[in-house]
Amino acid sequence: MAGGTARGPLVGIIGTRGYPSYYGGFETAIRRLAPDLVREGWRVRVYGRRSAVRPDDPNHDPRVSSTYTPGLDSRALSTLTYGLTSVLHALIRKPDVALVMNVANGFWLPLLKLRGVPTVVNVDGIEWERDKWSPLGKAVFRWGARFTARFADELVFDAQAIGDYWRTHFGRDGTFIPYGGDPHDEENLRVPEFAPGTYVLAVARFVPENSVGIFLEAAPEIVARCDVDVVLVGSAPPGDPLAVKAASIAAQNPRVHVLGHISDDSRLFSLWRRAGVYFHGHTVGGTNPALVQAMALGSRIVARRTVYNVEVLDDTALFCEADPQSVVEAVALALADTRPLGELARARAAREYSWELVNTRYENLLRRSLRRPASDLTEPGLELKASVETH
Repeated sequence: MAGGTARGPLVGIIGTRGYPSYYGGFETAIRRLAPDLVREGWRVRVYGRRSAVRPDDPNHDPRVSSTYTPGLDSRALSTLTYGLTSVLHALIRKPDVALVMNVANGFWLPLLKLRGVPTVVNVDGIEWERDKWSPLGKAVFRWGARFTARFADELVFDAQAIGDYWRTHFGRDGTFIPYGGDPHDEENLRVPEFAPGTYVLAVARFVPENSVGIFLEAAPEIVARCDVDVVLVGSAPPGDPLAVKAASIAAQNPRVHVLGHISDDSRLFSLWRRAGVYFHGHTVGGTNPALVQAMALGSRIVARRTVYNVEVLDDTALFCEADPQSVVEAVALALADTRPLGELARARAAREYSWELVNTRYENLLRRSLRRPASDLTEPGLELKASVETH
C-alpha cells in the first residue's frame, strides 16, 4: 500500500449519506473504500448529511474529509436536492475526479462536465422497477439514467446482469465492481442472542420487492415445521403496512422476533454467522451488499430466484419462488442439507467479492479517469459559506 500524500489527486464522492454512515449499501462501500483510497495516496472528500453520519464511529478515519451540504429531507426530493448542493460545491472546489453514486444524480452530470470534472457513476440497480416508488419517482430515475448514459464518463455496474441491461437499453458499457464482504473473526462478534443454528434470519428494509410480506406469511409455518425461531431485522416508518403486519405476527407468535434496524455491525454479523438459515428475499437491483456480507460470514442461504441472486450465489445456496410455501420448503431443505453450504458461500465470497478486490477496481478506474494534475486543497478558492460545513 502506498502512503497517503498531501498533494495526491482529489476525489469527490457524491450521492451517499456521508462518511461514516450505516444507511445502506452505498454507505457500506464508502466506509471501506474511502480509507483505502487515502492509503493509496488520494485525498478524499465525501459529501453527505450531518444528521446521517457517525463521526464517533471507532473505525472512522480522520484523513477522510467530510463536507455537509443542505437538502430537503423528504423521500421524494432528498437524493436530488442533496446531490445538487454537493455538485454545486464540487463546481467551486473542483476535485480531480468525482465518484457519483445513484443515477438520480445524473441530472447534475452536465454541470460537472462543463467544469471539466471527469465522472465515474455507480448506476446502482434498476430503481424504476422498484414498487416502493411512485410513478413520478420511477420517471425521475428513468430520466436520471438517460442523463447518466449521456453525460457520465465511466459507469460502474455492481452486477454483470446490470451491465447487460445498460448495454441493451442505453448502449453504454462500463466496469463491473460488486460489493465486498467482511469475513470478521469469531472473537469480534457479539455474544449470541439466540442459540447458534436455532433460528432463521431475514435482513431487509420493509419494502415489497424484498419479499418481506412473503417471508412474514411463511414465518409461522417455518416455526411449526422446522422447530426454529424466526428473526427479522429491518424497519419501516410507523404505520407502514409491512411494519404493522410484522408486529402483529410477532405478537401472536413468541418465536417470531422483529428486531428493527441494526447499525451495530458486530451484532448484525453475529446474527448472520450463527443463523441456521439466512433468507435473502431481494428481487430488484444488482449485487446486494447484505447477501455478499452473509456469504462472507458463512451463512447457509435461501434466496429468491432472480438473475442477480443466482449470479452472486451460483451453486452455494438454495433458491425459492415468490410464494410463502416455496419459502417454507426451501428453508426446510436448507436446514436438512448435509452439504457445507455456508463454507461454500464463504469461499465464493473470498474469491469473488472481497473488499480488497472491490477497492482495487475502484482505485484503478478512478486513476484511469484523471485528466489533469492533482488540484491543491490549500489553494485559495470560493466557499459556500452560508450553507456548507466541511471538516
